[in-house]
Amino acid sequence: MLWLLAFFLAPLLVVLKISVAQRTGGVPPYSDLVAIGEQGLVQINLSFKGYATLLTDPLYVESYLNSLQFASISTLGCLLLGYPIAYGIARATPAWRMFLLVLVVLPFWTSSLLRTYALTGLLRDNGMVNQLLMAIGATDAPIRLIDTPFAVYVGITYNYLPFMVLPLVANLMRLDFTLLQAAADLGAKPWRAFLSVTLPLSLPGIIAGSLLVFIPAVGEYVIPALLGGPEALSIGSRIWEDFFNARNYPLAAAVAVAMLVLIVVPMLLFEASQERRAEKEAQRT
Repeated sequence: MLWLLAFFLAPLLVVLKISVAQRTGGVPPYSDLVAIGEQGLVQINLSFKGYATLLTDPLYVESYLNSLQFASISTLGCLLLGYPIAYGIARATPAWRMFLLVLVVLPFWTSSLLRTYALTGLLRDNGMVNQLLMAIGATDAPIRLIDTPFAVYVGITYNYLPFMVLPLVANLMRLDFTLLQAAADLGAKPWRAFLSVTLPLSLPGIIAGSLLVFIPAVGEYVIPALLGGPEALSIGSRIWEDFFNARNYPLAAAVAVAMLVLIVVPMLLFEASQERRAEKEAQRT
């Protein structure tokens, strides 16, 4: 709790204070929001212009929607790719399991910035992907892959795939696979046993992995900037522009706070619904 108070709550309160402060040129507005004016009257210097801009400026609305779209589709891609990988690792022998887990975390040994730059070499017009497609006759001319939303999805999925695989592996390793044998003995086909047994029991891992991917992907700045081009508006790029180029600290802080609320509030509502569901199931039993 002390760690969270010092390194999360305190900086968050500073950002919240900046988001409702007055803009003072290129200087961060650390002035008091409540001051004593003339004749001893209390003056409250609050400004909500930054939050109003988020709701009225189409640029910010589009940036938020794009970030949610990038994160949602990439999370789905990580789930579709990561679930079979995690299932195979969970079913592997202990020796092979350790080797496969090393392969999963191996990309983390290299900077994500370098890995994203490497993707630009694969996806550009004369890159390996287009050369392979033309070599097998799938296309006669290079396909535009770089500076497109598709490239952003590929970049986020590639960079965040281990965050989906590892929670799923931890969950599936605790799964009693004899339940699948019991389902087969009762006449269930493999796909039916998967939908009825494996998938419901692995939901906690799916939820944990999806949150680990979705939350950082919403605020991603580097991948949309490098792979999506100037037209790939994201909320991360807006925060960067407002903080470092426009020096509009209140607006940038308001964007950051709104993004946090956009992520945290649905999580809290989901957690509350899960607790109520668990309480009802406990009462039934």
